[in-house]
Amino acid sequence: MSTRPLTICIGSLSGLFLLAPQPSEAAGPDKIRFNEHIRPLLSNACFQCHGPDDKKRDGDLRLDTREGASKDLGGYAAIVPGHPEKSVLLERIVSHDKDEVMPPPKSKKPRLAQKDVAMLRRWIEEGAQYSGHWAFQPLSEEAPPEVLSAPWARNAVDRFISARLAAEGLTPSPEAPKTVLLRRLCLDLTGIPPTLEETAAFVSDPLPDAYDRAVERLLASPHYGERWGRHWLDQARYADSNGYSVDAQRDMWPFRDWVVRALNEDMPFDRFTIEQLAGDLLPSPSKSQLIASAFHRNTMINQEGGTNAEQFRNEAVVDRVNTTGAVWLGLTVGCAQCHTHKYDPITHQEYFKLFAFFNSSTDVNNTGQTIDVLPGEVLGHPKAGVTPARYATALAKVANTKRESAARQKAWIQRLQNTPQNTPQSVQWHTAPVLSMVAESGRDHAVEEDGFVRLSAGAKPKDAFLVTLSAPLERVEAVRLRVAPDAPKGKQPAFTLSEFELLADGIPVPLALALTANETPKNPAKASIDGDSLTAWVPDPASAKKGEFEVWFLLAQPLELKNRSLTVRLRQNSGAAFLGKFHISASENAPLLPPDNAVANSASEAAKRAAQGAKLTGPESSALGKAFALIDIPQALADSELESLRKSANPANLLIMKDQPQPRPTLLHLRGDYLSPDEKLGPLEPDTPKALPSLFPTQSENTFPNRLALARWLVRADNPLTARVTVNRVWMHYFGLGLVETENDFGTQGTTPSHPGLLDWLAREFMRNAWSLKQLHRTIVLSATYRQSSNYRPDLAEKDPRNLWLARQNRIRFDAEIVRDAALQASGLLDKTLGGPPVYPPQPEGVYSFTQSAKPWKTSEGADRYRRALYTMFYRSAQHPLTSTFDAPNFSASCTRRLRSNTPLQALMLANDETFFEMAQAAAKLLWKDFPAAGPQADSDRITRAFERFLTRKPEPAELEKSLGFLNQARLSGAELPNSPSPVPSLNGQSPQEAAAWTALARGLMNTDEFITRE
Repeated sequence: MSTRPLTICIGSLSGLFLLAPQPSEAAGPDKIRFNEHIRPLLSNACFQCHGPDDKKRDGDLRLDTREGASKDLGGYAAIVPGHPEKSVLLERIVSHDKDEVMPPPKSKKPRLAQKDVAMLRRWIEEGAQYSGHWAFQPLSEEAPPEVLSAPWARNAVDRFISARLAAEGLTPSPEAPKTVLLRRLCLDLTGIPPTLEETAAFVSDPLPDAYDRAVERLLASPHYGERWGRHWLDQARYADSNGYSVDAQRDMWPFRDWVVRALNEDMPFDRFTIEQLAGDLLPSPSKSQLIASAFHRNTMINQEGGTNAEQFRNEAVVDRVNTTGAVWLGLTVGCAQCHTHKYDPITHQEYFKLFAFFNSSTDVNNTGQTIDVLPGEVLGHPKAGVTPARYATALAKVANTKRESAARQKAWIQRLQNTPQNTPQSVQWHTAPVLSMVAESGRDHAVEEDGFVRLSAGAKPKDAFLVTLSAPLERVEAVRLRVAPDAPKGKQPAFTLSEFELLADGIPVPLALALTANETPKNPAKASIDGDSLTAWVPDPASAKKGEFEVWFLLAQPLELKNRSLTVRLRQNSGAAFLGKFHISASENAPLLPPDNAVANSASEAAKRAAQGAKLTGPESSALGKAFALIDIPQALADSELESLRKSANPANLLIMKDQPQPRPTLLHLRGDYLSPDEKLGPLEPDTPKALPSLFPTQSENTFPNRLALARWLVRADNPLTARVTVNRVWMHYFGLGLVETENDFGTQGTTPSHPGLLDWLAREFMRNAWSLKQLHRTIVLSATYRQSSNYRPDLAEKDPRNLWLARQNRIRFDAEIVRDAALQASGLLDKTLGGPPVYPPQPEGVYSFTQSAKPWKTSEGADRYRRALYTMFYRSAQHPLTSTFDAPNFSASCTRRLRSNTPLQALMLANDETFFEMAQAAAKLLWKDFPAAGPQADSDRITRAFERFLTRKPEPAELEKSLGFLNQARLSGAELPNSPSPVPSLNGQSPQEAAAWTALARGLMNTDEFITRE
C-alpha cells in the first residue's frame, strides 16, 4: 500500500467514476454481511500481503482487522468507515495504473469484479463493520425455522433445507423408490449392498416405520463400524507399512480394530478423541486406551541407511501437529510451520506451541513404545488357544519378576562374596558315562576313554541322537555339553544344534538357560532349548578353543536322579556343519557366573571390591548387572513362558504413544527448519492459538499443558470448531459435499457454510446428545432431505447446478474399498469376518517392480481371499492396484476427503482384473443355482436376478430385452473364457460356452456406472 497522500493516489477520472455508485450495483444482497460477503474478497485479494503475517506484511497495513484497516497512515487510511470516497483501498482496487492497482500484477491475482467493488463500497458506506471469522465464533442458538409450506419435512434438518429452498424459489425432489433408498442406506451405513432377502423384506413391508427399522438395524450392524471406520482411518493416515522408500511392514491393525469397535459401540466422540490423542496419559490407562493412542503412531518411519533420526523425529511431530489441526480443527495449521499464517490468525510461535504438545514422545524415527495385542482381542473374539487373560498373566509375571530382580541380585552378590573360588573354570563338572546312543540316520559311534562320544563318518544334513547316560550325581542343577565339530582339514570348526532335550525316566526336564561364550546374535544358544527345530545354536567358529565349543544348560529346578535314568536328545537340522564328537557332564550346583570369562571375571572382581566396602564405579555395577542377568533363572523362566505364548499366539507388536518423563524443550524453528532453532526466543510452553478459547479458561487450573490437556480442550463445549468440523464431514459423506465445501479449511480462505444455521444446529445437537455419532447419523438419514431422489432436474441445472441448496440427493461413486466389497456381496463370495491381521487378495505380478524392495505378498486362501477391502494389506509405497485405481490416497499424510476420478483404467479393471473375473464367475454360478432350468423364461429369470444382485432392482423391459440379446450373442460367438486362475464354473451341467456367456453378462453389469454408484 502506498504511503502517498490521497490527492496523489487518485490516478484518473475513470477511477473516480468507478468509485461513484453505478446502475449495475442495484443488484446485490439486501444486507452486507462481513463474513459472507466481504471477508472472502479481502482474503483472496489482500490478506497474503496485508494479513496476519507481520513478517511479510507490506506497507505496515493490516486489512484483516478493523483497527488495522482504519489506521491513520499519515492523513489518510485504507478504509474510512462511512466514507468510501476517502478510502484509499477502493481507489487502489479500481486503479488502472500498474504501479498503483491492487492486487498488483506480480501477485497473479485477478482484479476484483465490478460487482465485488460495489459490494465493498456499500460495506464501507454502511460503516465497514468487521466481525470475527464465523468458524471461530461460538455456536449460534438459531432454532430450526418454522416453514409452513414444507409438509414433506420430517425433522429439523428438513426445516433448515426447506427454508433455503423457498428463499431460492426451489422445491425438494420426491422421495426415492424403496429399492434405491435401501441400497443407499446400506451402502452409506455399512458399505455393503443389501441382500436379496433384505431387499424383498423391505419392499414388501407396508408399515410406515419400515424405513426407521431398517436404519436401526443397520446402525446396530457390526459392519457399520467398518464403513465409518474407513472414513476415520483415512484421517488417521492408517497404513500397514512404515512409508518412505524401504516401507517395511508394521503391525498397526489392532488400532484399526479399535476404531471399528469404538464406532460400533457408539463411543462418545469426545472420549473417542481423548483416547486417541492421549490415551496413554490417562490415569492408569487400560490396554484399550493404550491401543487407541496409536492414532499418532501412524506417522512414517524412514529406515534408509544414513538418515538423521532427529530430522525424521521432527517430521513426525510436524505431521502430528498438522493432522490434529486438520482432523479436529479443520484448519490448515501447517501453513504456519515456516512463518505466520498468511490468512488465518495462527502465528509462527503458536504453531510451535502446538508442536510442544507432541514434542516429548519417546519414538525417534523408530519403533518406540509398543504393546502386544492378540488377534481377535480388540473385537472380543480371540482365537482358540492363548487367551488375552493368559497372555496378560504371562506379561505380568515377566514384569513382576523384573521388579523383584534387585533383591535376587543382592542375594546373588552375597553368595559370590561368600564363595572364595568363583570362575567359570571352578565349576565342578562330573562326566555322565554313556550307556548307549542311537542316531536316527543309523550313524555309528564309539565312546572314548575321556567320555567323549565320537561319531562315525557319513553325517546327514538332518539327524538326531538319543544318548542314554548313567547319572553321575544324585542331584543335578546344570548340564554341560562340549562339542568338537566334524570339520574338514584347514576349515574352521562349525556345527548347528537345533534342539537339546534332557529327560529323566523319559519325562522332559524343564531347562531355564543355555549359556555359552560361543554364540552369534542371530543364532544364540537359547535357540537350542526353545522347542523350535527351525531355530538353532550356531557357535561363532572363531571363538572355538582347541576346536571345541561348550554350552551350559541350567535346569529350572534341581533334579533328583537317585534310581532314575537320564537321557539326552540332540537334534541338528544342518546343511553342511555336523557334530563330530561330544561330551556330556553335570554339576550338582548351578554356576554362579556365566561361562564367558571376561563377563565372569569383571563381575567377580566387582563383588570382591563391594565386600571390602569399596564404592563401585558405574562400569563395575554394570558388570555385576550383566553377569546376573545372564544366569537369572526366574527371569529366564518368565521370559521363556511369555516367548512360548508369543510364538503360539502371534500377537501384533502395536506402536503406541509414550512421552518422556521430562518434556523436551521446544524452540521455534526459523523458516520451519529444525536445524535453525530460535535460541534467542527460548523454549516455548505448549499452548493453543489465541484466536480460539484459552487452553485453561480459569487461572485456578494448574494442569500441565500436555497432550491430554490438548485433547480435552478440543472437545470442550466452548471450542466451536471440533463439533462443526465433525458434523460437516459426516454430512459430506452423505451428500458428496459438506455444508462447508472446504471441509479441510474452516479458515478465512475456506468457503462459508451453505446453511450456517443447520451446521450450528447439528453441532449443538451432536454435543447435546453426548457426542453420539450414531444419533447424528440417525438424524441425517431419517430426514426427508436425505431420502430425496437423485434424479436430474432441468430447473436445478439452471438455478443450482451444483446442488448446493439440496433440492435433490447427489449421486456418489463408491470409494475404492466399496467397489470390491459390493462385487463380493453381489457374487456371494464376501466373507464378513471382522478384524484381525491384514489379508492378501490376488493382485497382478509386478506391483513392486518400481519399489526399493519387493514386498511379501502370499495370496490369501480360503475365506481370507474374500474379506472386505478394509483388511487388505496396505503398503504406502505401492498399494493394491484396486485402491490406487479408484483414488485411495497413499496415507503418507492425513486425508480428510478423497477425490474421485473417472478413468478408462477403472472400467478395464472391473472388466478384466483377476479378482472381478472370479466374482463374475461366482455370480454366474449363483444365477444357475437359483434358476437351474433351461429355456427363454429361465434366461429372463436369471437376468432379473442378476439385476437384483448387482443393482438392487429389477430390469426395465428394454434392459431385459437388451440383456437377452447380449446373452444370445455371447452364446453364438462361441467365445471362450480368457485365461483365469479359476476354472470355468459348472452351471448345472451346461457347456463352457454357456458359462462364458453368463460370466460375460455378470461382468457387464459390474462394469456399469450404476453398479459403482450410490444413487
